[in-house]
Amino acid sequence: QVQLVESGGGSVNAGGSLRLSCAATGYTYSSDCVGWFRQAPGKEREGVAAIYTGGGGGNTYYADSAKGRFTISQDNAKKTVYLQMSSLKPEDTAMYYCAAEVETYCSARSWSSRDEYYHWGQGTQVTVSS
Repeated sequence: QVQLVESGGGSVNAGGSLRLSCAATGYTYSSDCVGWFRQAPGKEREGVAAIYTGGGGGNTYYADSAKGRFTISQDNAKKTVYLQMSSLKPEDTAMYYCAAEVETYCSARSWSSRDEYYHWGQGTQVTVSS
């Protein structure tokens, strides 16, 4: 079955960087919408970034809070999607989840909707201290 495994979370000081990884198994991983979401305590889960794995890395989307600081990328040979996070702020503190919808093109209208994704990972914690 489809499995998504996140890694790379941790604790950093404000201004630091982290790279999250989402490794996929159990499906062909060729033309899917893969997104990163985050959920802080007491808040709704929100979309951070998404990438269409069949587009060679050129089809990406970002939340306003992530633009200019986060970069989503893919390594299809490793079936892995990355989220490079720089200039981290305390408000970036959250559990970060990887999500995938198999054989689906990411759209500007729906990439940030939780309902768009069927498969989810268990999450990796990111804590940014001031």
